[in-house]
Amino acid sequence: MMQFWKPDNHPFYLYSNKMIQQKVDYIHYNPVEAGIVEKPEEYLYSSARDFSEIKGLLKLEPW
Repeated sequence: MMQFWKPDNHPFYLYSNKMIQQKVDYIHYNPVEAGIVEKPEEYLYSSARDFSEIKGLLKLEPW
């Protein structure tokens, strides 16, 4: 189980891999929604690059 905080500082629990993946996808799509890039993996500072087998800035460990 992973804890994730909201702005109001009330945690909610990520109790399944599906829920964790939904949150990761949401974060990866923020630069797309902001109009910075067309695809998540195009954003240099995103781990979406690693999930798309494009080398990112940091080495990620599998989870």
